[in-house]
Amino acid sequence: MTGTGRLTATLGPRTRRVVYGEPGPAEIRQELEHTSTIDLAHIVMLTEAGLLPSPAAATLLSCIQRLRADAFRELYDVPAPRGLYLMYEGHLVAELGTEIGGKLHTGRSRNDIKATITAIRLRTELADLLGELLRLQAALLARSRAHRDVVMPIYTHFQPAMPISYGYYLAGVATALDRDLDALRRVLAELDRCPLGAGAVSGTDLKIEPARTAALLGFAEPTLHATDAVAARDTVLRALAAVASAGVTISRLGTDLQLWSTQEFGFIEFPERLVGGSSAMPQKRNAFLLEHVKAKAAVAIGAWTAAASAMKSTPFTNSIEVGTEAVAVAWPAFAAARDTVLLAQVLVTGARPVTERMEQRTRESFVTATVLANRLVAQGVPFRTAHHAVGAAVRAAVEAGETELTKIMLPDGTAADLEIPALSEVVAEHDRGGGPGETDRVVAALRAGLADHHDWLTNRRTRVREAGEQLAAAVEAVVAQHGTGGTA
Repeated sequence: MTGTGRLTATLGPRTRRVVYGEPGPAEIRQELEHTSTIDLAHIVMLTEAGLLPSPAAATLLSCIQRLRADAFRELYDVPAPRGLYLMYEGHLVAELGTEIGGKLHTGRSRNDIKATITAIRLRTELADLLGELLRLQAALLARSRAHRDVVMPIYTHFQPAMPISYGYYLAGVATALDRDLDALRRVLAELDRCPLGAGAVSGTDLKIEPARTAALLGFAEPTLHATDAVAARDTVLRALAAVASAGVTISRLGTDLQLWSTQEFGFIEFPERLVGGSSAMPQKRNAFLLEHVKAKAAVAIGAWTAAASAMKSTPFTNSIEVGTEAVAVAWPAFAAARDTVLLAQVLVTGARPVTERMEQRTRESFVTATVLANRLVAQGVPFRTAHHAVGAAVRAAVEAGETELTKIMLPDGTAADLEIPALSEVVAEHDRGGGPGETDRVVAALRAGLADHHDWLTNRRTRVREAGEQLAAAVEAVVAQHGTGGTA
């Protein structure tokens, strides 16, 4: 069937290629795998609701199972003048007849099917990405504990500022990443409602049971509002925003690691498996993977911009701009984000701090200046006075070519009675306001959150898996009842 009843002609070949593309076997398998999964749940529901006779349901289910088992190979070369879904449905009608194949689309539309496919794909992609981000956070926390005593200077405005530890720095990145995990988890929670049942735009007057198909497809609930279900893809926007934020967090880690691995800094070394050479310069040892990490964050940022631009000012109803064009840019962005996280995992675990170099630069950078000023404050000296006295001491040391402070003069001309503290002592004493002395507490809190995220994700995956098992059993029961054989 190439017409719709109202229309008798279809798009020309060139226009069709622009609109529907030229899907190869992989694309056909992916889309029809999701479509046919929805079909199985829909047929079971229609049968239970009395809208589809059981013999017809069993025949439909068996045919769809056969196509799925063979990865839809017999459809690879079938013309699709109105897209893959109508080609697939047309094939079922041609093979089974209108009285059976023609009943598959009862009580639904391509609109709610497409919205449901998007939700299922999002659910899968984001759950996988959340799992990989949890592994990255676990790696950051493990390295944070391992390097909690490795002293280094932290920089502000690219100038050495205060003494911290490398472990403390990694815990800071893990803290920022935790907010990205929270955001991604909230987006996943939005996908608990199933769009199937919304129909074209306003539901249906047929006595369908959307809660049943929702459960069989692993959703917690059916849609709340039919128009919203087919009109909105704002969850895609929030997903892209969360993924872009995680990419930005990771790119900032990548920037620091790249800078610290230069010969000028020499703070970080990477094993040979994580660096590359030069085709022309024999001496080069390039931490080039970090450049991929930094650049790939741009894909999600660009995808959010493109998706939001496509959605902006469209009518609040089913729309090609929203449901097709805006969503299309999301999948490459999620793939790029996943690659970013996988690279970050091996770079975080592979990076080795050069402890001697880190400590040397900490000693030579006057980063204990604020500590000395604070010790004067503890002796009753006003902070601004202490700040000025220590600053003058730093100036004098620099002019004398010294790398450490040895004498601090107070405004009355007397030398301050201060003991130059050990670096490890300075780091440990910064135990207020989330300083490096609180690293263990920070790591413990984040590890508790990590466990909670992991349990939450596991429960969601279990629900989806169990729904798949229930769907398979329901399909098997309908098919077995009428003796046509086959398995889901």
